[in-house]
Amino acid sequence: MSYKENYLLNKKVKIYQPDNGYHASIDAVFLSALIDNAHPKEQILDIGSGTGAVSLCLAYRFPQCKITGLEIQPYLAELSNLSAKSNNFNNLEYINCDIRHPINNMTYCSYHHVITNPPYSNGYMPSPNLSKALAHDFQQFDLPRWLSFSLKMIRPKGYFYTINRTEALDSILSCLYGKVGDITIIPLYSKEGQPANRILIRARKASHAPTKIMSGFIIHNPDGSYTKACEYILRDGKSLFNF
Repeated sequence: MSYKENYLLNKKVKIYQPDNGYHASIDAVFLSALIDNAHPKEQILDIGSGTGAVSLCLAYRFPQCKITGLEIQPYLAELSNLSAKSNNFNNLEYINCDIRHPINNMTYCSYHHVITNPPYSNGYMPSPNLSKALAHDFQQFDLPRWLSFSLKMIRPKGYFYTINRTEALDSILSCLYGKVGDITIIPLYSKEGQPANRILIRARKASHAPTKIMSGFIIHNPDGSYTKACEYILRDGKSLFNF
């Protein structure tokens, strides 16, 4: 499979992606921006890492953290490791694995931060492109099981981060109930006045703090250009909590 060179964060980060297959969207950069702060030597786990966009952004922002990506597609894991090497991100590694089965040298409750951009669709018509279908659609798996695995990997008082379609919010909150607290929900609006079509969620394991819904984040101006705040995230790698 052939691939091409792309960039993230205003060309601060290089990423290799297949010519014909799954490509990361701006969702990946917004998801990475959910992590406001990570202390040196803390461990970050990216579940379903795809072409590595989320964890590549995090490796740029937090060079002293140990970051691991898990990806079921061998070629995407291989490309992601190539991207990490090209950026000299020695703190970043991708593992080709299937989270439905035991993973060597990985234990539950061991990560300070677990971040995931799971497949969005369940029951929709899958893409004819196999790589895109695996990335976008659940196949012999579902969102509750995916989230259950993610939560098991977080150490007590560690953080969980995800993005999904707005209609998945009730299912996500059901999975989180009783396992995490301090849930923060950030709606993503394509333009002002439109319904939110994506939601970002941050939560803390073993916390009892109440849930918060933020005012939301607008991506585009009326003319279709990115808002100033969006530019800060997509180009400068700022956190969503800087605004």
